[in-house]
Parts: sequence; structure tokens; C-alpha cells
Amino acid sequence: MAVRDESFHAAAAACALLSALLIQIGTNFYNDYADFRRGADAEDRLGPQRATQAGLVKPRQMWWAATIAFALAFVGGLYLIVRGGWPILAIGLASIGAGYLYSATRFALAYTGLADLFVLVFFGPVAVGGTYFVQALSVTPAVVVAGIAPGLLSTAILLVNNIRDVEQDRAAAKQTLVVRLGRPFGVGLYLVCLAIAALVPAVLFVAFGGTAASLAAVLVLPLGLPLFQHLRSTSDGAMLNVTLASTARLLFIYSIVFAIGWNTGL
Repeated sequence: MAVRDESFHAAAAACALLSALLIQIGTNFYNDYADFRRGADAEDRLGPQRATQAGLVKPRQMWWAATIAFALAFVGGLYLIVRGGWPILAIGLASIGAGYLYSATRFALAYTGLADLFVLVFFGPVAVGGTYFVQALSVTPAVVVAGIAPGLLSTAILLVNNIRDVEQDRAAAKQTLVVRLGRPFGVGLYLVCLAIAALVPAVLFVAFGGTAASLAAVLVLPLGLPLFQHLRSTSDGAMLNVTLASTARLLFIYSIVFAIGWNTGL
């Protein structure tokens, strides 16, 4: 979107990407550490192998790895803060804080059912709007609306994870949204996330003068329907890991198709 608006800034975009990746890594590392300490990652874990739970890394080492990743994310964002000012400082600190609070403290987002909302916001409008802002030094309503789709698809990824782990999470008192409201609710919310994400390109086309070519991203819904059907019909952990990876792939495909379509001028 910055390219189309003739605001692309390679150095700012690269630093934003680096900082975002480091925040994600730090969040995953700390989640690995915290879930092990809280007993959410036990020997019967259904998801991909966790380093601390598997004994590959000591808990204290994982804690330090998470801390270093967050610190490097801040250092990588210094250029962005100089370029974008206090809004970028606020976004950066909030993003690192949300990454830490995802698993930390008794009010951890992942343990209180708030993680889905924060994933929607920080992987969506905050990530897209913030990346655009550090390049253009301003942000438009269309950019914020466009960010809703990747936020929703990221939430869908989290939902698959939490649907797969619902029984283990319940036993560990990890009150995810799926644990609180039930598996059928989580499966239904997954479909809602796909459907609304598919509507975003149409809204942008009608309300903000988006390109017709970007409407190709609407195909995210029919591509996601088999995943929804699979999520609804199976409880097998290994099979749901495939659904998890496929949902992440869907997010990647959506983003690429939308970005190319937005810049075709058609």
C-alpha cells in the first residue's frame, strides 16, 4: 500500500520487518517458557514440540532468549523511533509489552481469554498501520481497514491452536476463549474470521477506491472452507497441526494476492 501511494521507504520497511519478527520470536520463546512453568505443556502435548518441555533448553535459558529477542526488537526499532517519533515508540513498547504479557503474570493474555483480541489488533491494524506509518509518516483509514484482514486470519491460526489444545488447556487452568465458551464456539469463530477477512477487499474497493484486482483476495474464503470443515470434523491433534499450518499458509497467500492486486492499477 505504501508502494501504491509512492511512500515506500526500504530502510524503514526492513527495520519494521526485523522488529516485528523479533517481537514474535520473543513472544514465542516466553510462551514456551511460561507454559512449561505453568504445566500447560505436559508430556501429552498435541502441538509441535516445545524446546523447554522436551528438555532441549533449560527454562532459565529460554527466559534469557526471550528477553534478548525483545531487547533486540527495541534496538532494531530505534531508527523507526527517530524517523516516526513518539507514535512509533508507543507502538513498539505496546507490542513488546503485549508479547511479554501474552504469557507473563497472573493476568496473562493467553490464560484469560484475551489473546484472540490482542492478536487481532496487533497482527492486524497495528502491524499494517505501523509499517505504513514508518514509511509514509502518516496513515490513512484504508490502511487501517486493510489491516483487519491479516489480523483476523492470524486470530484464526490461534483458534486452531486453542481448539486442538482445549482439553490440555482446561486441565492447566488456561482459560482461552475456546475453554471458556466451548469448542463449537471456537470453530464457528474461525469461520467468522475467514468470512470477514474475505469481505475486507470488497469494503476497500467500494469505500476507498481499491483496485478490482485486489478483490482476488476474496478467494480466501472458498480456499478456507475445507479447513473449516476439517476443523469441525476432527479432534486428532496431528491432523489439526496440518490445519494450523494450512491456515498460516492461507494468511500468506491472502497477503501476497492482496498486495499484488492493490498495486496493479486495475
